[in-house]
Amino acid sequence: MDGISLTTTTSALSPVALFLQADIVVKCVMIGLLLASVATWAIIIGNGLRLGSVLSKSKAFEADFWKSEDIDRFYDGPGRKDIPSAKIFTAGVLEWRRSVRDGKPIDRDGTRARLATAMASAAANEIDRLSERLNLLATIGSVAPFVGLFGTVWGIMRSFTDIGASQNTSLAVVAPGIAEALFATAIGLFAAIPAVIAYNRLLHKVSQIESHLHRFGDLFHMTLSRELERQG
Repeated sequence: MDGISLTTTTSALSPVALFLQADIVVKCVMIGLLLASVATWAIIIGNGLRLGSVLSKSKAFEADFWKSEDIDRFYDGPGRKDIPSAKIFTAGVLEWRRSVRDGKPIDRDGTRARLATAMASAAANEIDRLSERLNLLATIGSVAPFVGLFGTVWGIMRSFTDIGASQNTSLAVVAPGIAEALFATAIGLFAAIPAVIAYNRLLHKVSQIESHLHRFGDLFHMTLSRELERQG
């Protein structure tokens, strides 16, 4: 009998049993947190692979650019790629052409300022695009524990109500309700901890890419500035 009782109690405290035993409010909390966990891992995998690919492709693009000898020819070829470094390069070239090749006297200081603004704006747009889904990680990381806590509080309130109605405070009566309530907090932490860690790591990766793009923009700006000095 003791073996049967132990097996029954253990199965009643399994994750599936705890979910099935929970009331509708706690079930909704658990389902929401599980969906948040799935979204977290989708963002972690997707953005992790994406950011690594963006950085490697940008480095390869810049290496090819510095080997080239003709900016216009490079712009008409590899310069049209859909990667952040290429977008900064394109912004610089287009502004250069608008400022220098319109037949008007060249305003060197104004041209330098416009080139810097155009490339900085392009870099900011690319960084915004790369980090657009990271806010969801921050939201999940900060909100999920409190959502899980809400489920826990609700479940414990329900358990105390059941205890009062049955007038029985034995462990067999109390344990399932308390366990399912605490299970909600566990799921909240399961969703929040990876979200917080991934947010910090991916944000650091985005910051690395941002610094890399700004360095490329500064060097390209220097190249165009030297070319500007040779004009006229």
